[in-house]
Amino acid sequence: MVTIPKIRRALFAAMMTTAAAVMAGDAELDREMRLAAMIGDTETVDALLDQGANINSASEFGKTALMTAVEGGNLDTVSALLARGADVNARTVAGCTALTFAAENGHYGITAMLIERGAHVHDRTRAGWDALMISARYGLTEIVEQLLYRGADPKAADKHGRTALMQAAAKGHAEVVELLAKHGADIDGRDEEGATALIIAADQGQKQVVETLLALGAKVDARDELGDTALMWAASQGHVEIVNALLEHGADPTLQDNEGLSAADLARRSGNLEAIESMGPP
Repeated sequence: MVTIPKIRRALFAAMMTTAAAVMAGDAELDREMRLAAMIGDTETVDALLDQGANINSASEFGKTALMTAVEGGNLDTVSALLARGADVNARTVAGCTALTFAAENGHYGITAMLIERGAHVHDRTRAGWDALMISARYGLTEIVEQLLYRGADPKAADKHGRTALMQAAAKGHAEVVELLAKHGADIDGRDEEGATALIIAADQGQKQVVETLLALGAKVDARDELGDTALMWAASQGHVEIVNALLEHGADPTLQDNEGLSAADLARRSGNLEAIESMGPP
């Protein structure tokens, strides 16, 4: 004889099986929608949404259809997803947003559209990067200018204390450095190691950036936490043209770091004899 409790358990099991099947079906629709968005197939995206796909569903890494469409540079698909209610400020597991993806990939039109639809220009990734820092790092001048116009903070820093200007300086984007400085970026700001943009550029051999910063009035003898100046870094790395540029702007070759070493000492230790010659006799 079948008891009522057994019937209830059987009904519950059937309901759970049905629910699982529905959920599996929905998950497949969601996955297909994200793939369609990635390749810019707007027609398929619309059809899958009409069938019940969740517009804000995310992959295991937290990436939504809007984000995949942005990464692919698919403006029409991005527009369609936003029109149907995609969350413009959704975040991935790493804290990335559609706007940070657009900034990284240089999609000027998409960036403009996302901001117009309410994207937060100050949102940061888990590493502390906002869209301005990312676009500055990649030298995307138009996007940097766009973000500054929309209120992005040129003085904001990532978790290591590096600003958008420092990111641009490290990668040699002199035009972006100048643009950020004109919009209020601190040219003598310091990261967690005490390095300024000038020190970073000198270390990385970015001559044009060094010259731009010097023209903007950067402190030529600023020191980092090791006591090193831009001249010391340039000399130790053998960047002779930068050594000369710094000296022409008044860099002091007699200064010593925390270990009592001068720029010439550091150049000598690194075997950069040409840099030593640029600084003249001891």
